[in-house]
Amino acid sequence: MCFSAGASFAGGAVVTAIGIATVKRMRKPEQRLFSAIPLLFGLQQISEGFVWVALQNPGNQVMLNISGYLFLLAAVVIWPTMVPLAVLKMEHNPSRRRYLKIFLGAGIIISLYYGTGLIIHNVEPQISHHHIKYVNDFPRSLVIPVFILYLLATLIPLYISSIKNIYLFGILATISLFLTGIFFREYLTSVWCFFAAFISITVYWIISAEDRRLPVTPLLN
Repeated sequence: MCFSAGASFAGGAVVTAIGIATVKRMRKPEQRLFSAIPLLFGLQQISEGFVWVALQNPGNQVMLNISGYLFLLAAVVIWPTMVPLAVLKMEHNPSRRRYLKIFLGAGIIISLYYGTGLIIHNVEPQISHHHIKYVNDFPRSLVIPVFILYLLATLIPLYISSIKNIYLFGILATISLFLTGIFFREYLTSVWCFFAAFISITVYWIISAEDRRLPVTPLLN
């Protein structure tokens, strides 16, 4: 994330604490994966804190490699599959489940692509203008189509779901993406993940509403 190691550690600690509370608040087995989203986002931010420390203190290459790949593993390998799968597990509407399975398939493809890419391609975290940029040599011709598929897999399921208020999580994530794309385009991976981490706090609210069995107010009919 931008600014400093302290910002990443502090933000990660706050989101992790709320993530733990969310997991404890969960009452239904099908909520388990969705309720873990804030916790994993928090741990991801903490891992980027160690990226900052390693970059600012030359000679910590092992720390840099481990923390950098942990951050990217969450950002581009885990999330594209985890988000649609978590939403699918909570969804009971048969027609919506069919659509969600399509986006889960897209997410799995993206996870495999990035997972393979992190193994065979070089990725070098760099500090630039108070932000972290993850410089890589992934095929340039695939950047845009892969990114579009990534967005479809991680955002659209939040709009399809009939779970109460989950679409608000999607709206906030979408707005933060566009703002990050406009103002922090070169640092999109780092900065958007930071915003998404704090936005994921809404998961606690969504899980709480479900546990109280409030009426469902789906975005789509």
